[in-house]
Amino acid sequence: MMQKNQDTLHGFLYALAAYLIWGFLPLYMKALAHMPPAEIIAHRVLWSLPVAAAVLLYQGRTADLQRALRTPSMLAMGAVTATLISVNWGFYVWAIAEGHALDAALGYYINPLFSILVGALLLQERMTKLQKYAIALAALAVVVLTVDLGRLPLVAFALMLTWGFYAYFKKQLPIGPNQGFALEVLLLTPFALGYVIYITLNGTSHFAAGNMFDTTMLVGCGLVTAIPLMFYANGAKGLRLSTIGIMQYIAPTMIMLTAVFIFNEPFGLARMIAFPMIWAALALYTLSMFQNRARKVTPT
Repeated sequence: MMQKNQDTLHGFLYALAAYLIWGFLPLYMKALAHMPPAEIIAHRVLWSLPVAAAVLLYQGRTADLQRALRTPSMLAMGAVTATLISVNWGFYVWAIAEGHALDAALGYYINPLFSILVGALLLQERMTKLQKYAIALAALAVVVLTVDLGRLPLVAFALMLTWGFYAYFKKQLPIGPNQGFALEVLLLTPFALGYVIYITLNGTSHFAAGNMFDTTMLVGCGLVTAIPLMFYANGAKGLRLSTIGIMQYIAPTMIMLTAVFIFNEPFGLARMIAFPMIWAALALYTLSMFQNRARKVTPT
């Protein structure tokens, strides 16, 4: 009998494509750095909607979305996840534009450890010793950065918190990931459209304002937003949790390398100490996943 919980080639390729797109996303967002983050977020929402709708039509899953729109509890949860993902996008776009890509990488590096902590505090999930050591090591790395900066690394914390709680509440949404994403952008569309109309009337919009590059890039925001999220959703179905757990380091690693070697952000002594501590914490986290999986498959 075939084991269901196994890695598949299509799952690997979907997930790899998602993480590579996320890894290159800072280059795309840097090209839009002359625009206000709110305008970029509005276009991410507006141009994601047709992509999400096309996928649901292709999959024949529009009935799920209609059911969600008629269910107050699902609408409320969709509003929560939509708010969290839009705020996350806002912090991310601002961070790239203002030269804080390294902080963005840090936020996404420590997010898996934050998810473990959320699971322990809110879901009463038991942490292994290795996971506790990993969280303690990551916390110590944050202390190093805090002492160096004289404050908490706020951008990293904002991205970690918004994405971490987005993932937590997303699990509570009782529809598929593609339907959930369509619901989120649909709920955000009135606000995004209202903002775009407002800046257009004010004459401050970059869309269709005579610069074809800006217009094309804003339309492309829908593709670079929706496609990796849907690739990830489909890839996760064909991969073991431990495989996804390792692959999730691809994007922040690419963001970090882009920040240092392309954006020329300073990688000072504090980061030289803190980032290896984060990597060591993630190594412990990964080892704990493999140990948990080994215990589950070992016959009793």
